[in-house]
Amino acid sequence: MQHSSAHPPVHDSAFHRSIGLFSGTAINMTQMCGVGPFITIPIMVAAMGGPQAVIGWIAGAILAMADGLVWAELGAAMPGSGGTYVYLREAFQYRTGKLMPFLFIWTMLLAIPLLMSTGIIGMAEYLGFFFPHMGWWPVHLVSVAATALVTWLLYRRIESVRAITIALWIIMLVSVIGVAAAGFSHFNPGFAFAYPRDMFGSHFFVGLGAGLIIGIYDYLGYNTTAYIGDELRDPGRTMPGSIIISVIAMMFVYLLLNISVLGVAPWQDIAQSKSVASLVVERSWGHFAAAIMTVLIIVTAFASVFTGLLGGSRVPFQAAQDKVFLSLFSRLHARHGFPHVALLTMGVVTAIGTFLDLTEVINMLLAATIIVQSIAQIAALVVLRKRQPGLKRPYKQWLYPVPCVIALVGWVYVFVSASTLSLILSGVWILAGLVVFVIWAKVNQSWPFAPVEIRETYLEEP
Repeated sequence: MQHSSAHPPVHDSAFHRSIGLFSGTAINMTQMCGVGPFITIPIMVAAMGGPQAVIGWIAGAILAMADGLVWAELGAAMPGSGGTYVYLREAFQYRTGKLMPFLFIWTMLLAIPLLMSTGIIGMAEYLGFFFPHMGWWPVHLVSVAATALVTWLLYRRIESVRAITIALWIIMLVSVIGVAAAGFSHFNPGFAFAYPRDMFGSHFFVGLGAGLIIGIYDYLGYNTTAYIGDELRDPGRTMPGSIIISVIAMMFVYLLLNISVLGVAPWQDIAQSKSVASLVVERSWGHFAAAIMTVLIIVTAFASVFTGLLGGSRVPFQAAQDKVFLSLFSRLHARHGFPHVALLTMGVVTAIGTFLDLTEVINMLLAATIIVQSIAQIAALVVLRKRQPGLKRPYKQWLYPVPCVIALVGWVYVFVSASTLSLILSGVWILAGLVVFVIWAKVNQSWPFAPVEIRETYLEEP
């Protein structure tokens, strides 16, 4: 197969391959942790009904690892900017043309900024430690300002971004280690292991569903490097390595953090806390130490949004390059060569998302992406193994198809456990995307108004 002259491969000139295994893992881990556990540990404990909340983190790690192995094979074989967009484009072009990648981009324009919004919301919650009486407007003005600052920092070439990312990763690790150390320095096993007698009662699986939603939310980000595949050095090694290492490492981090927090106060108090990390450090080391730790957590939240927008802004750019989305998004910054239109657009949507409720945002972003991304991507791996057996695969999924089956069951369980409102709203969004696609396809004379155009991009070396 040959590349069409109308669609030059982006990885020939647009980006520079400067991200190795260490910095790639740092990007993933910063996005995975961020402020997530610091705002969701109370929600997890409340959902699971006690210290058995650790089960939620373990279940989340199993799903993240199974799904991560899907990402690892696809990402190593097709290291293009855009992640899932590339995989769906290659796998489903044979029967439905550009429908699946179009729907994915449509969904990501909502889901990625919503995910970033949770980081900003969490940051604002921890600011309440210093300003407990802030009103509604001051909180949201701070949220919008923080989003604008992140966007400004990303408004440059990837090489200058890398140093900032690693620095923020170190701050993230310090904050996590600090909170865990505070918890273990005044650890009370009577609190940490006070399991209710009916912990495995009839309500367990309902609680596990809600807990798994929180757990997988906190692991989200293990795939960030897949969105910037064109910027990875030796993607066949960096892609799977950064995904696998980050999932395993963060599983241990979350377990230690959860157990240390539960050892400081009764789980009922933890479940009701709005800034649990500040609570733990203040009870262990005093108010001044809690203030320092709160600042670090605020910076950690900032870091998660920073790395998320870094990867997410590449998604609509890649689609526009391939003429599956608005051409406006295909523009690169004239001086620094990064997709500035996509970055600015997602920054604006992130700011809007900070006005929504945290729990509903988490439910909505997961419900919206499970069908169009998670389940569709598992199908894409299977389809590509049959349709493109000659595709070079530097990494092949271990124990295939077992991880695919585990990931599929896990994502279906998460989907049916989501709130009714989030299911309705995400369904409406996807249906709207179908309508927009039909209009777009009619205007551009694409499938279903024209024969499918097959272009097996990765069967030839660029």
